[in-house]
Amino acid sequence: MSVAEASQSPANGACGSPMSLPWAERLIAIDTVSRNSNLGLIETVRDYLRGVGIESILTYHESGNWANLFATIPAHDGSTNGGVVLSGHTDVVPVDGQDWHSDPFRPVVRDGKLYGRGSCDMKGFIGAALALVPAMQRAKLAKPIHFAFSYDEEVTCLGAPVMLEDLARRGIRPDGCIIGEPTSMRPIVAHKGINAYRCCVRGHAAHSSLTPRGLNSIEYASRLICFIRDMADKYRAQGPFEEFYDVPFTTAQTSTINGGIAMNTVPAECEFQFEFRNLPTMDPKPIFESINKYAMETLLPQMRKEHPSGSIEFSLISDAPGFDASEDAAITKLVRALTGDSERRKVAYGTEAGQFQQAGIPSVVCGPGDIEQAHRANEFVSLQQLAECERFMSRVIESMTVGAAG
Repeated sequence: MSVAEASQSPANGACGSPMSLPWAERLIAIDTVSRNSNLGLIETVRDYLRGVGIESILTYHESGNWANLFATIPAHDGSTNGGVVLSGHTDVVPVDGQDWHSDPFRPVVRDGKLYGRGSCDMKGFIGAALALVPAMQRAKLAKPIHFAFSYDEEVTCLGAPVMLEDLARRGIRPDGCIIGEPTSMRPIVAHKGINAYRCCVRGHAAHSSLTPRGLNSIEYASRLICFIRDMADKYRAQGPFEEFYDVPFTTAQTSTINGGIAMNTVPAECEFQFEFRNLPTMDPKPIFESINKYAMETLLPQMRKEHPSGSIEFSLISDAPGFDASEDAAITKLVRALTGDSERRKVAYGTEAGQFQQAGIPSVVCGPGDIEQAHRANEFVSLQQLAECERFMSRVIESMTVGAAG
C-alpha cells in the first residue's frame, strides 16, 4: 500500500492496521538521531505536502544541517490565522550500546506493536497527522490546521524557538497547540522546566608527589557537585511542593563527569554536566545563580589561594521552560472534551509546550504511546494507540468544521 493510499483508508480498517502505519514506518526508517541531520525527513514531508498542494515554511539551523517545518491547511475561506497546531519533534535519541532485538531503523510490527527508534517518541504522532491530511483537505474547515515539526528537541530544545520566532515575524498566530509527546492519549497540562549546564573546573597539573604545587580540579568540582546535591536534598525535604506530579518538587543532579589523565598526576581539568528540573511556578534563574555564587564567591577564591590559574566556567546546554496550561484555555477544553478525560496530570519530563506557551500559543500535551517506552531499547508504540490517535485527530477535524457545535 502506498502512503497516498494509506492516507485515504479508514482508521483501523479491515486489515486491522491503523492508516498511519505506513507513514510511521517511513519516518522511523529515516535516521534522525539528534547528532545527525533531519533534512531527509523534513524534505520527505515537504515534498509530500507540496504534492497535495500544501506549501511548507522551513527554518534552518545556522549550519544548514537541520530544519523545522511549518505548514498550514487553510480554512475553507483561505484564512491561515488562528486554528490548531499539531506539533512534534523529528529528532530521536541514540541507540548506542542498547540491546535491540531488531534494527532500530527498520521498523517491524510484532504482536500488535510497532518497534523502532522514534515509534513512540514521537514519529507515531507525526505519522498520524500526515495520514489525516486528505481528511483535513476534504473537510470544510472553519479554522486552519497547522503542522509544526521541529529539530533538536532531545538535546537542546533550540529548534522550536527558531520556528516560533519566524512565525511571529510572519504574523502567524495559531489559537492553540497539541504537542504529541507520548501520553497514552491522555491530556498532560503541566511539566517542569529543564535547565542543563556544562561546568569546566580548571586547576594546575603537577606530579602527585608534589600536590601542594598543583591545583586539583576534580576535588573542587566534587565540592560543587556536592553543593548541587545538597540543594536537591533541600528541595526534596522542604519543597516547594506541587500536587499531581509524580515527583512533586524541583530536582537536580549531576549526570556526567570527566577529568584527569593519570593516577600520578594532579588533574588540571574536570568537566561535568548537571541539570535541574524546576516546577513551572519556580523561576529557574535564582537556582542557577545560587550555584554560580557558591562557585565564584566560595570555591574560586579557595582555588586561587592554591594556584592563581584556577578557574570555573559554566556554559548553558539547554533551558526549556516549564509548562502550566490554563484550564480555561480553549485548547485545554477542546482536548479534554475530545478525549473525555478531565483528570489533571503533570509530568517531570519536558516538552516544547512551554516554548509554545511563551510564544503566546496555549498548549496541551497529548499523543500516542507510553513515555516508559521512550529512549529505551526496543522502543514501540502499540497499533491500538496509533488508531486511537487517529480517532482523536479525526474528532479535532470534526470540531473545526463549519457548523460544528461549540
